[in-house]
Amino acid sequence: AHTAVKIEPRYQRAPTVYVPDASRAVGVVSQLLNPETRDAYWTEIRTEYEEVRTRAANRRPRPALPYADAVARGLQLDWQNYRPPVPRRPGVQVLRDYPLEALVDTIDWTPFFITWNLVGKYPAIFDDALVGEQARQLYDDARRMLDKLIAERRLRASGVLGLWPANRVGSDDIAVYDSEEREREIARLHHLRQQTVPSAESDPLLSLADFIAPAATGIADYIGAFAVTAGLGADEIAAEYQAQGDDYNAILVKALADRLAEAFAEHLHLRVRREFWGYSPEEALDNADLIRERYRGIRPAPGYPACPDHTEKCALFGLLEAERHTGIRLTENWAMLPAASVSGWYFSHPQARYFNVGKLQRDQVEDLAERKSMAVKDLERELASVLGYTPPTGGRPDKRSATDPA
Repeated sequence: AHTAVKIEPRYQRAPTVYVPDASRAVGVVSQLLNPETRDAYWTEIRTEYEEVRTRAANRRPRPALPYADAVARGLQLDWQNYRPPVPRRPGVQVLRDYPLEALVDTIDWTPFFITWNLVGKYPAIFDDALVGEQARQLYDDARRMLDKLIAERRLRASGVLGLWPANRVGSDDIAVYDSEEREREIARLHHLRQQTVPSAESDPLLSLADFIAPAATGIADYIGAFAVTAGLGADEIAAEYQAQGDDYNAILVKALADRLAEAFAEHLHLRVRREFWGYSPEEALDNADLIRERYRGIRPAPGYPACPDHTEKCALFGLLEAERHTGIRLTENWAMLPAASVSGWYFSHPQARYFNVGKLQRDQVEDLAERKSMAVKDLERELASVLGYTPPTGGRPDKRSATDPA
């Protein structure tokens, strides 16, 4: 809705399309670049956006609680009867030139078909009366290309993960320490809390910080992070196909790199649970259960609903030295290059779960800006898509300016 309501009406130089998942970007761009489909596709999108704007104008927003009240309604876990698992291999582990063949079994093929605008779950899509035959042909082409990429070893994957002592400090921050003595912080992670009044009175208002033991309990807890890519060499290979006029295989390479990156994230999380952290050493789930997330723990990514603040990638990449170890770099707008890259946090608590932070009110944004030593207006720009208010255009000073001392 943010794209339809706030961005597209103000940007008329070219089509503006919201893509809910990176796996769909290739298909969207392909339709916009194709002169035979571009006009009809854009007309369809603009019609949809008009409907979204109409619904948004008529929607009555759910009430929100003040930030202090939301904190008071946070998730209360029983820390006194729980002992967090100690990582078997703490610190940073680097996985350069990871074998692509090890990632094939954890590929989620359903988003791959969505990339090509073929809707249906894998493998049931092959039996679909409308798109089944096309999906089968596409899948066969993809498997041939995948075999070629693996055999030639021109497409490469690299990753890095880290596991550190950590504790919650304050309401929504997590202190990461360099050792079990927990005397020196090496990072402070800043998380966001739900403020929208839940439908059930008993429902807590969640923050990812809720899943880490507060320092005041004296309980030793831990947090993890990762960054993986399977896109090293993808642009060069795709460019060669494009130079030959073969857009189909160029798109196929990039789509497969994206699927392999997601598979790498799934595969590495499995290894973390079994061996690096080791809290589920006997886990034996098949790929379908991995896709359904039927395991203990979560791996939320900065920029996604549970932690929509993209600027937290700075802390993540700093802890991991991700660019040096993997070749993944951050752009000025927090995108990762190569595009076929995934990064995020590891939480091990059995009650940790994904959620949507939802709309934020100014009191929480002001509090977060102070904790991050950022100007409120700068943070509002970064969090524009999740603000539950319209930022002032002038006349109201920030609680903290960008030039204030830390």
